Amino acid sequence: MKKLMQGNTAAARGLYEAGCCVASSYPGTPSTEITEELAKYDDIYSEWAPNEKVAMEAAFGASLAGKRSFCGMKHVGLNVAADPLFTVSYTGINAGMVICVADDAGMHSSQNEQDSRHYARAAKLPMLEPSDSQEALEFFRRAYDLSEEYDSPVIVKMCTRIAHSQSLVETGERHEAPAKPYVKDIAKYVMMPGNAIRRHPIVEERMRRLQAFAESSDLNRIDEGTDHSAGIITSSTCYQYVKEACGDKYPVLKLGMIWPMPDGKIREFSRNVERLVIVEELDGFIEEHCLMLGLKCEGKSLFGCLGELSPNIIASKLGMNTPSGVKLGDDVKLPARPPMMCAGCPHRGIFYALSKSGCTVLGDIGCYTLGAVAPLSAMEMTLCMGASVSALHGFTKAGGKNAVAVIGDSTFMHSGMTGLANIAYNQSSGVVIILDNSITGMTGHQQNPTTGLNIKGDPAGKIDLESLCRAMGFERVRVVDPYNLKECEDALREELAAAEPSVIISRRPCALLKYVKHKPPLKVDREKCKSCKSCMRIGCPALSMKDGKAYVDATLCVGCGVCEQLCKFGAFRRGE
Repeated sequence: MKKLMQGNTAAARGLYEAGCCVASSYPGTPSTEITEELAKYDDIYSEWAPNEKVAMEAAFGASLAGKRSFCGMKHVGLNVAADPLFTVSYTGINAGMVICVADDAGMHSSQNEQDSRHYARAAKLPMLEPSDSQEALEFFRRAYDLSEEYDSPVIVKMCTRIAHSQSLVETGERHEAPAKPYVKDIAKYVMMPGNAIRRHPIVEERMRRLQAFAESSDLNRIDEGTDHSAGIITSSTCYQYVKEACGDKYPVLKLGMIWPMPDGKIREFSRNVERLVIVEELDGFIEEHCLMLGLKCEGKSLFGCLGELSPNIIASKLGMNTPSGVKLGDDVKLPARPPMMCAGCPHRGIFYALSKSGCTVLGDIGCYTLGAVAPLSAMEMTLCMGASVSALHGFTKAGGKNAVAVIGDSTFMHSGMTGLANIAYNQSSGVVIILDNSITGMTGHQQNPTTGLNIKGDPAGKIDLESLCRAMGFERVRVVDPYNLKECEDALREELAAAEPSVIISRRPCALLKYVKHKPPLKVDREKCKSCKSCMRIGCPALSMKDGKAYVDATLCVGCGVCEQLCKFGAFRRGE
C-alpha cells in the first residue's frame, strides 16, 4: 500500500516494520515526530528520556537485553550523547541498535549548523542518509540488519527537509526478530582500559568490512546521465535538488551510505566524467574525502558551507537553467515575521519584570529564548541546554553581580540540575528562575519528568521541583504566578538582594495547552485610553495601536490580564 508520508513518519514506520521493540529519545526539532509516531505502535515501548545521553544509554541497555532498540535526537543532542556514542562503538551491540540524528541546515530551530557526519567518522560507526520518505522507511529498516551483521550501532542521519517533507511510501508488514539471549561477556561490554585496548582493533576491522560493503551495496548508486562533461556526487536532500536542477543531464553518484564511503566506486565514477562536482550542505565532508583520494573536484568553492542549498542555487552555480527554465521560488520575498512569544505566554510577565530590574539575564534553550527579542530584550546569553545555570555560577564567581539564570522545566530536567548542584556545592550567589510551563513547549508539547504523564499521556512518575531544589541544598525556594507582575517584581527584588543563592519557580501552564481554560478577551475603553503605549512594552501579539488607541485582537487574546496591570488609566476591561 502506498501512502503520502512525512519523512519522520516513514522513519517510524521503518523502525516498526523492522521489529524495533524499545525507543528512548529526547524531543528536538527536526527529529521529534519519529518517536511521537513510534508511540502510536503498541508493539513498541516508547519513552521521552530526560536527555539524549540517557536515551542512548537506555537504547543500549535494551539492545544488551536482546531487543532491537532506537534512540533519536537532533544534531546538538548528539553532542550530549557523544560520551556513550564513542564507547558503544567499541562494545558493539547484542540486538540491533539504531541511532537517528537530524541536522538543521539553515538553523530553522537551532543554535548552530553542526554537521553530524563528522560524528560517524570520529566514532567509527556506519551512517546512512535517506533522500526522501521512501528511503527513510527503507534505510531505518535495513539499519537493523547492518547493525546485527557488523555488531555495531548504525546512525541514520536525517535533515530538516527530509524529516518534514512528504512523498509517497510503500509500507510493509512488521517482522519482529526473536529476542537475542543476553550472554555475559566482560571482555566485550566492560570498557576498562585493558578490555578497550583489545576492542579497538575489532572496531578498525569492522570499518574495513563496512567499507567493502559500501562498494557493492545498492545504498550507493549511479544515475546515468547524457552529458559527461560533469559528474555530481551528492546525498540526502541535495540529491533531490540536483535532480530537480539538472534532470538526467549529468551522471550522479548518490551516496545513501555516507560513512564509510565507497572509495573504489568514487574513483571509477570520477574517471568517467570530465569535471567532478560535489554537492552537499554545510561542511565539505564528501569533498574532503575525495581530495584525500587524490581526486580533483569542486564543491565548497561553488556552494559554500553556510545554510541550505536549493535547485536554483545549484543550477546557477553549474551555469544552467532548471529543466523547466522556471525559477523555483528562492527569490520570493515574503513579509518579515519576527519571532515572538504567543499571546498569553506565561513567560512574558517574568521577562517584563526582568527587563525592568536591570539585572543580567543568562538564558537557555526553549520558547523563553524569545525573551531576548524586542521589545522585552531581557535575555543576554543563550549557549546550549542547561548552560544558563552553569554560566550563572561562573559569572558570579568571577565577580559578576545582580545576575539571574532562566531555564524551562524540561530543560532543567535535561541538564540544568547538575548546574544547580554546582551552585549549591560551590556556593555562588545569583537567582535561578525555573520557567515551569508544565510541558516541553518549543518542540510541540511533549511530556517531561515534571508533568506526571508519559509519552502516551498516561500517568507517570512526577518530579516535584520545589522538593528537588530544597533537597539540593537551597533554603530560598519560592513559586510565583507570572501573570501577577507585582508578585514577580517583588520576588525578583527580594531574591537578588539575598546573601545566598535562590530559586524562583515561575509556574503557569503554556497558553496553547488544550486543557488550559482561558478568561474572556480584554477590551479597550477608547475614552480612557491615553495612547501612552505602556501596554505595548510587553510585546503581546494580541495588542496593537488602531486609530491612535490601544486595540485588543479578540481572536488572539486569552485574557491573561498582564497588559491590564500596565495601564494606569484603567482602559482595559473584561469582555464576555
